[in-house]
Amino acid sequence: MASVPLPMAVAPLNLSSLFINSSSNNPPISSLCTVGFKQLETNPKRLRSFVRRAASVTFRDLDADDFRHPLDRQNTLLLRAIPGLNNIGKALLGSVSEQVMLLENIGTSVLVSENQLPELHRLMVEAARILNIEAPDLYVRQSPVPNAYTLAVSGKKPFVVIHTSLVELLSRKELQAVLAHELGHLKCDHGLWLTFANILTLGAYTVPGIGGLIAQRLEEQLFRWLRAAELTCDRAALLVAQDPKVVVSVLMKLAGGCPSLSDQLNVDAFLEQARSYDKASSSPVGWYIRNAQTRQLSHPLPVLRAREIDEWSRSQEYRSLLKRAIQTVQNL
Repeated sequence: MASVPLPMAVAPLNLSSLFINSSSNNPPISSLCTVGFKQLETNPKRLRSFVRRAASVTFRDLDADDFRHPLDRQNTLLLRAIPGLNNIGKALLGSVSEQVMLLENIGTSVLVSENQLPELHRLMVEAARILNIEAPDLYVRQSPVPNAYTLAVSGKKPFVVIHTSLVELLSRKELQAVLAHELGHLKCDHGLWLTFANILTLGAYTVPGIGGLIAQRLEEQLFRWLRAAELTCDRAALLVAQDPKVVVSVLMKLAGGCPSLSDQLNVDAFLEQARSYDKASSSPVGWYIRNAQTRQLSHPLPVLRAREIDEWSRSQEYRSLLKRAIQTVQNL
């Protein structure tokens, strides 16, 4: 989610004591930490349950490439091969533009801290600790459009902005998943291109002269990269939430949720909807329509993101990361 308005939006889309299952049948964390690692290693279901309960889990040696999506790697290489893109980005993100963005957020939003919206502050700090990254500043902005995005201004601390309607729409676990998604952008050093894309989606074309500087090919390639980057950051959200249903629920709510209907939404039904979309778009005509539908989007379709994160949660790559996290906890 981090730098472009979600649909998670940035981003997007878009996970404490929140990780602890409150059931009285669960043993305390202290006893969980004594469970033999070999026993957990051979039982993936128990492994995921252990990590989810252990609020102190931290991926201390986590590298961005440990969870980066293959399409993110591929499209990053393609972006770097486009002549002049860095120069265009730096021209667009000059000191004046950066200062405007910075002052706009400081002047129209509420800065979260230990003494200001402390629960949101705790969610951000905890997510940053789990991903082993410094927590950025967090702002809450009044808006009826559920959204979150990240901006990294050169020489200044990066910051994340979340809209009040997003806070109202999501549970606390889901909101932390969005914050983790935004942290994923920073962890992966999406930097210049992410902020560049955010400015485009936030209305760069309203600035006289800027729109004409950006060739259509560059814009399309940038958005193609951004869609891939969003898949990477959904993985960061899962590493913090450690429950794929939390991340999928965020995507579902962003696709068609509201506070009054939240208790009726069904994650499993949404995943089945994602599978039906794959089937409907598998024909040549469906493939063409699907590409046309997504070509100008800054984020992948919510159903596609839901399917991607559900599949990754079942992968050996994800399970291996959880095992590393448990080893870190045992060494504390």
